[in-house]
Amino acid sequence: MGGGVLATRSANTSVLICGCGIAGPTLAYWLAQHGFKPTLVEAAPHLRTGGYVIDFWGRGFDVAEKMGLLPAIAGEGYDVKGLRLVDANGRQVGGFDTAVFLAATNGRYVSIPRSELAKILYQKVQSQCETIFGDSIIKLEQVRDGVRVTFKYASSREFDIVIGADGLHSLVRHLVFGKQDRFEKYLGYMAAAFAVPGYRPRDEDVYVRYTIPGRQVARFAMRNNRTMFLFVFADNKIRRAPQDNDSYKELLAAEFRYAGWECPEILAAMKSCDELYFDRVSQIRMESWSQGRVSLIGDAAFCPSLLAGQGAALAMIAAYVLAGELGRTPSDPKAAFQRYEQLLRPFILAKQKAAVKLSGSFAPKTRFGLFFRNQVTKAFKLPLVAEFAMGTSLADRIDLPNYSTSDNSVSRN
Repeated sequence: MGGGVLATRSANTSVLICGCGIAGPTLAYWLAQHGFKPTLVEAAPHLRTGGYVIDFWGRGFDVAEKMGLLPAIAGEGYDVKGLRLVDANGRQVGGFDTAVFLAATNGRYVSIPRSELAKILYQKVQSQCETIFGDSIIKLEQVRDGVRVTFKYASSREFDIVIGADGLHSLVRHLVFGKQDRFEKYLGYMAAAFAVPGYRPRDEDVYVRYTIPGRQVARFAMRNNRTMFLFVFADNKIRRAPQDNDSYKELLAAEFRYAGWECPEILAAMKSCDELYFDRVSQIRMESWSQGRVSLIGDAAFCPSLLAGQGAALAMIAAYVLAGELGRTPSDPKAAFQRYEQLLRPFILAKQKAAVKLSGSFAPKTRFGLFFRNQVTKAFKLPLVAEFAMGTSLADRIDLPNYSTSDNSVSRN
């Protein structure tokens, strides 16, 4: 794609994108296809490698297909066979196989480490855009025809448009829209993830999840003899996550030391881990995703929560739509931002509502809730039950526009 009347009109339009995770590189790619000049800035000195395994499906899968990324995603992804819920003795007490997801998504479903998806996306666009690693924005000043950006290290520059794709704790959102507590809806859980080599036992191609009221730990065997762990625990104190690995480990040990199952062995393995993901489970809810020539995308604008299971796909959908709308009116970003939001807001709100309901199933806070969750998963063997319980949450009820880079025409699939 590229070239033509529309690309020519947007060729001199510069766009600074803050964040090099999922949303940022996807947006940079599509903006480049529409003829813009994207620049990515990332606070980390290189692509981030931590995180967790995500499930990837829906319209985000369609965007990846449009980008020609499905072979690479399949190569880094995992063909997960199912979810196994176990008790303290390791006996299966619930779960289901992935036929539920494959049927609901027509086979367009894969599990992949979030960091690997981000790397695939960045590799697709890195030759088409400038990237500034190891720097961050400290000031944004909107001027008549652009945004003056002050960086922590690099010289100040002016861009036509600035997009915040910098996640739940977005700096762009803070600088332009205000403090995070104005927009963050805490869902009452904390989450942590890390990976270590050599852990035993291994259960290939199966998520193994152990839960007691208010706490859950899951493990997944990865390639190269590594195992990834995901912790979720209820926490109504709305406390701030600690800011260093030692504090993370102390908090997880305090929460899970006496939880049973393999927790002592997992916590022992965690001691050698240098990189952990740790954060609150929250949503971001905003009345508007843009202000002037600055807009937000992905978790920065509408984080559905880590436990929603679709944050990466939603970020890619939003990136595709935002780039397409900017391509229609490159000289009028405010109008493009308005159309972007009108197209996506009802869809995103529905996803956020579904995520709130889903979050309680990860670590039910009562024994009855835990028992009920386990029995429901057993019933997934019946196709009608599975379709009723999961079909709605897996369906993406939105049609992606088909944007042209050679004129202003837009059609719906």
